[in-house]
Amino acid sequence: LRHALESLGRDRFQDGAFVLCGIGSLIDPRLRLAGENEETRYEGPFEILTLSGTVTPQGAHLHMSIASSEGDVRGGHVVYGNVVRTTAELLLVQAAPWELLREHDAATGFLELVARRRPLKDKP
Repeated sequence: LRHALESLGRDRFQDGAFVLCGIGSLIDPRLRLAGENEETRYEGPFEILTLSGTVTPQGAHLHMSIASSEGDVRGGHVVYGNVVRTTAELLLVQAAPWELLREHDAATGFLELVARRRPLKDKP
């Protein structure tokens, strides 16, 4: 799932995009929980209740909540290795004339989201 979204960020959304919502299903999903460095893997089928974030040519920052077949809900940071079980329906939106990209932030040490306004093009 994350690899597919990052491919879209490189190939189709060179100016970046917001992932406004997402639903679907996963098998054996993986999340990085708040404050943890390692991912947590859950066994079995899960429903995607929410998925949102940003994609840019430099990568993605995504959060997701999922529910087990018993209705237990978990949420966290989307990591690599999430495999779609039946479907994933996502709404991605570009914010023209804004460009979304990720740049190294000295304070955090991470690639952080930056939004830059593109100049408006003159109409002929």
